[in-house]
Amino acid sequence: VTGNAVVAKPAEQSPLIAYRCVQLLHAAGVPVDVLQLLPGDGAAVGGPLTSDPRLAGCCFTGSTQTTQLINRAMAEKGNPEAVLIAETGGLNAMLVDSSSLPEQVVRDVVASAYQSAGQRCSALRLLCLQEDIADKTLTMLKGAMNELQVGDAWHLNTDVGEVIDTAAQEKLQHYVSSHPGAFQISAPVPGQYVAPTLIELDHVDQLDQEMFGPILHVVRFKAADLLSTIESINASGYGLTMGLQTRNQSRVQAVSELAEVGNLYVNRNQIGAVVGSQPFGGEGLSGTGPKAGGPLYLHSFVQSASNLPVDQIDLPGPTGELNRYRWIPKQNLWCVGEAGELAEQARQIGCQVRQVADWRQVEDWSDCGGVICESQTELTALRECLARQPGPLIGLYTHHNEGQWVRERHVCVDTTAAGGNA
Repeated sequence: VTGNAVVAKPAEQSPLIAYRCVQLLHAAGVPVDVLQLLPGDGAAVGGPLTSDPRLAGCCFTGSTQTTQLINRAMAEKGNPEAVLIAETGGLNAMLVDSSSLPEQVVRDVVASAYQSAGQRCSALRLLCLQEDIADKTLTMLKGAMNELQVGDAWHLNTDVGEVIDTAAQEKLQHYVSSHPGAFQISAPVPGQYVAPTLIELDHVDQLDQEMFGPILHVVRFKAADLLSTIESINASGYGLTMGLQTRNQSRVQAVSELAEVGNLYVNRNQIGAVVGSQPFGGEGLSGTGPKAGGPLYLHSFVQSASNLPVDQIDLPGPTGELNRYRWIPKQNLWCVGEAGELAEQARQIGCQVRQVADWRQVEDWSDCGGVICESQTELTALRECLARQPGPLIGLYTHHNEGQWVRERHVCVDTTAAGGNA
């Protein structure tokens, strides 16, 4: 759409659907020499692609670990100004308080955790229940799980199909076997099936990795500990989706201000973001931004900057649904070298920018949310340094991607489910 040529490299497990998509795009008029399909595994195909200095940008969906490898390959051998847009999954939580409607909660939990066999980056992984309603909600949830049909996805009555391959199946089953108290329904044999599973934990921080399948974890919290529970979730470093079930409007406001996630869903499921209504993408360990389907996305594929939209806008959606998009200026940008017009532009939109005289002497980058650099001679070495840092990717901002030093947040509220006069 923005005038670039594209090499499409699908996951090695799914080349056929990618091939069909590219066929359709060619049939629709996209020139063959502008869109090329290049299937294969990561080592043989992905590595050489991402380290090629002719590459102007890379969009990647996958694990945080693979994103780090791609970032380092681009930094060490590629174009230092090449853009990396990554969407990497998360430990997505849903918080449920005692004012929520239990039937609605169970409906949304089942959809969020078990649709697509839990193989969505946005899928619910951690259900946080206020202890006053936990027993009743779990009884209803287990009853709903027992009604799920696990089987061949071609059959219309199937609710949960197979996971993507045997390696994923074995990893998930091994994880479940390490939790002997897990509740699990039955699944067909043979096949790459993993039965929908529910595992109770004592604390939020016991969940420290994403299990990409139909496995849901449950933690109970006291009524007074809702906000501290969110702080514990924030501390994981992941920030993709979060769900909230409540009929307390002031609580919606408090959670939306505290939750460090790209997409917050209120009184509905937390999967299936719609382009134009619910721009999708996370922050921290869950991705780099900008949000797919959001106001800033297409500008990432051109070398001229655009003005940021107003800091909050309501996006279109169906009747009874509120979709509110906002951006927050980053507060920990570092400017290396001489402070020029880019640093001043960042300050004008509210970013906190501090000067770093000699970045080569920096030992701890953990507090850095992005680096502004106007010196072409420093870019290659600086990008290599940033790519070696652990944790969330640290963005490098030049004249090619100026104006993207913000965090984007989106809140989707099912207003018809909030109770009272919607």
